[in-house]
Amino acid sequence: MANIDVICHLGQGCIRMDLSIFPWRNDLSSSINLSLTDELRAFVDANSGDGTLYATPSEFMRDLLRQHKSRQEAAAARDAILEGYHDAIDGRI
Repeated sequence: MANIDVICHLGQGCIRMDLSIFPWRNDLSSSINLSLTDELRAFVDANSGDGTLYATPSEFMRDLLRQHKSRQEAAAARDAILEGYHDAIDGRI
């Protein structure tokens, strides 16, 4: 197993500073430690760094999470539309 640390930041870019001075610091950044198999770590490494779309493994992982979140939101919207459609068919307005 390989380990990778992913640091998530709001906004763009990273600023190193002592976030403990901000009461809302938990909203600014958080980190998560992921245990990956060697195969998954190789996949992350192959998709980040020189010659890839992502400069760092963190950027790659953040984009994967955003894509997954977007798919879930789209599925929820689709389900709401279908529910409304079925309500209309059944005469519930």
